[in-house]
Amino acid sequence: MPGTSILPVELSNVSKHGLWLLIGSEELFLPFEHFPWFRDATIDQLSSVERPTADHLYWPLLDVDLSVQSIRDPAAFPRIAR
Repeated sequence: MPGTSILPVELSNVSKHGLWLLIGSEELFLPFEHFPWFRDATIDQLSSVERPTADHLYWPLLDVDLSVQSIRDPAAFPRIAR
């Protein structure tokens, strides 16, 4: 089926400071300080994450798209949306 994600991504933990994603064999931390779109999201919204390509993550319930590289190096991708 076109558009179906076959690349693994999983929400592994959430704390008051941020969330952790398991992307393949790599675990990445998304601090709410750098990724404020997730601060008030529910576990359902956070765990409904898709990985359509190796460097693209999408949360359809939040309408948020992120590059995996922006998680690895958030300073290189300044926020524009609020």
